[in-house]
Amino acid sequence: MTSFPRALLVEDDPSWQQILAEILADCGLAVDLAASLPEALTLLKAQPHRLAVLDLSLSPADHNNTDGLRVLEAVRKLDPACRAILLTGFATVEVAVAALTEYGAYSFLRKENFHRGQFRDLVSRALASAPGPNPVAAPGAAAGVQSPSVHAPAQVDSGAGRALVVEDDAGWRSILSELLSDAGFQVRACASFGEALGFLRREKYTLAVVDLSLSGSVSGWWDAKSTGEEPEGYRLLASTRAGGIPAIVVSGIASPEEIQRAYAEHGIFGYLEKQAFERSSFLRMVEEARKSGRPVSELAALTEREREVLDLLAQGLTNKEIAERLVITTNTVKRHLKAIFEKLNVHTRSGAAAKALIEK
Repeated sequence: MTSFPRALLVEDDPSWQQILAEILADCGLAVDLAASLPEALTLLKAQPHRLAVLDLSLSPADHNNTDGLRVLEAVRKLDPACRAILLTGFATVEVAVAALTEYGAYSFLRKENFHRGQFRDLVSRALASAPGPNPVAAPGAAAGVQSPSVHAPAQVDSGAGRALVVEDDAGWRSILSELLSDAGFQVRACASFGEALGFLRREKYTLAVVDLSLSGSVSGWWDAKSTGEEPEGYRLLASTRAGGIPAIVVSGIASPEEIQRAYAEHGIFGYLEKQAFERSSFLRMVEEARKSGRPVSELAALTEREREVLDLLAQGLTNKEIAERLVITTNTVKRHLKAIFEKLNVHTRSGAAAKALIEK
């Protein structure tokens, strides 16, 4: 007899119980239903679960009820291999951040923005990341299929401009979009590198908020690093810098080396760690970025070494002379020049030299 992995659904609203239970069953999960904190605790103690989907408020008469957070805490203690998704209509930004950073929720979704396809994709990703054998994939959630973009409703433009949010976690995407909308930005939110790059090429932005790891988790970033691949977030930062767009990184990657790299190589405006995220700090950094209005030179997209090569090129030195001056090979000079031409959108040495001289 086949044993299906189990999901715990903690929801007090009968309509949402039916909707969510149906989707979870379609994803190949056996659903245990609880409508209150005591019922949820009983089910958690009875057997392990691969996934938990929790409402924040478990009291129909009290919208300030936060029993869902107590269930999250119990999941972390009693069933640490279980992935938890918080789905609610009442959470403030502070509660949402706490659920993700302090209570270990896998993700966070608002009921008012609920989309069946997005939820199914999120369930699939949560199950694939959970420890244990035979992760279950939701039907239609094939590899490479991205969840639908969440576009925050455009607010009345107060002059802040347009902001691009690039974050693959639906909970963080919702939080950042809401904060930027409240700050007066028109927000375009997306979940993948390809989608973000397309928007950057088609639209103008005054601010970008980017996660470094767009593979669903920090562990995914380590996998990319071990194979020598460039994290997609860094590749987007190169594009925002080339376009003169101030960028703020909000990421779970918190090593000093990576933070220094983001500042040194990609000229970001600021860096905030998800583990220590505070709304006031984020909004203060956003306001500073907006007020800076600093024009960013095309040359800002170049690395320090590329600037050195370009400066010598502008002085009329040949590739061989540049190599001798910088103590590198001529092939390395050629590679630097290729990158310089691409970043400055020129095709000749004279065109690159002209842009260098204009900046002097």
